[in-house]
Amino acid sequence: MQYDFDLFVIGAGSGGVRAARFAAGFGARVGIAESRYLGGTCVNVGCVPKKLLVYGAHYREDFAHAASFGWHLDKPRFDWQALIANKNAEIERLNGIYRTLLTNAGVRLLEGHAKILGPHRLEVAGQTFSAERLLIATGGWPQMPDIPGKEHAISSNEAFFLEQLPKRVIVVGGGYIAVEFAGIFHGLGAQTSLVYRRDLFLRGFDGSVRTHLRDELSKKGMDLQFNTNIARIDRQADGTLNVTFEGGRTQATDCVFYATGRRPYLDNLGLENTAVTLDERGFIEVDDQYQTREPSILALGDVIGKVQLTPVATAQGMAVARRLFKPEEYRPVDYAHIPTAVFSQPSIGTVGLTEEQAREQGHAINVFETTFRPMKLTLTSDQERVLMKLVVDRTTDRVLGCHMVGPEAGEIVQGLAVALKAGATKHVFDETIGVHPTSAEEFVTLRSVTRQ
Repeated sequence: MQYDFDLFVIGAGSGGVRAARFAAGFGARVGIAESRYLGGTCVNVGCVPKKLLVYGAHYREDFAHAASFGWHLDKPRFDWQALIANKNAEIERLNGIYRTLLTNAGVRLLEGHAKILGPHRLEVAGQTFSAERLLIATGGWPQMPDIPGKEHAISSNEAFFLEQLPKRVIVVGGGYIAVEFAGIFHGLGAQTSLVYRRDLFLRGFDGSVRTHLRDELSKKGMDLQFNTNIARIDRQADGTLNVTFEGGRTQATDCVFYATGRRPYLDNLGLENTAVTLDERGFIEVDDQYQTREPSILALGDVIGKVQLTPVATAQGMAVARRLFKPEEYRPVDYAHIPTAVFSQPSIGTVGLTEEQAREQGHAINVFETTFRPMKLTLTSDQERVLMKLVVDRTTDRVLGCHMVGPEAGEIVQGLAVALKAGATKHVFDETIGVHPTSAEEFVTLRSVTRQ
């Protein structure tokens, strides 16, 4: 049978665009459909604009530190509208780049909602097409608990487009999105409460990282409310929101921001017309080659719920394109030693096993851990401390995990991820000469075992 396309991709986010571009570069006839915005969540309402807002929020501390270095400024004034307008202009620029990347690669771009009609057929904006293979890369969508008044709350989708910076914000959630946005609002001057239903945020991260960040955020004056859950939200006549917690306590605020997880975005996709199945969490089930139960349909990225990170989705997109259209270059995605950053303030960088994971997996370990005040703050009254930690296998001397909380943690850990991927031992770290004076050099000067 002659199809309109060799591959049709549904969703022009990071993974879908990578798969489409490279499949076309390998000679395939490729189409892609996007109903919202080119670049997906990351570029439009995720990591890119969020990082821009993090930069903006950090200036408050930078201005406070400046006088200690001889710079005397008039009282700084923050303009939320200017930040959002400049952010919007940058995102629009990036949308254009994604459009150019696709069209220059020879991909046919269709801007409209795609619905699957069968294993090889789909409809986009009233047009019907056939494809030998379909690739679902529709990403995720924020979800909120079903409580009375949830319509008064916002998610990350709306937070990037608020007309004004709220004076008071309650951020709900314990994952990295909640922690990052709490830092953004707090840094920009809003009175910020971070509310989480468990006893400590960032479940799954190293225990030392979690407690250190908790202590640093508390020192900065952020209101942390653990073991706390919202029962209902009521809007008052003056627009103020009255939040009632389980147990009856209330708190007035101007904004309630929910960051309590994301669901796969499968709305009106037409999966009922295929043999594609979902797992118990609602994500599309695939094998290790991103193949669904329907032989002609593949899926990747956040919609499969494996590792929900932009670089992972792009790696999966590359793997799919190579396997289908350039098999001699195919290699599977390696999920070991994926570095992760949380752009909290201070930020987190981590790669490899946590101390808890290493123990659970049966490793006999040495833990090397230190905290210190970074050189940049020694002329100031700021008492923020950096955490650095290595988890080492006592038998093989291999470094199993590397964790940091402090300025530029993500930038520093990216380089260390290469070392861990290559199997570096603690001896290799010890024999590496540090860059002085930097915070990063502490990773190669850790000598004393903190605990075993």
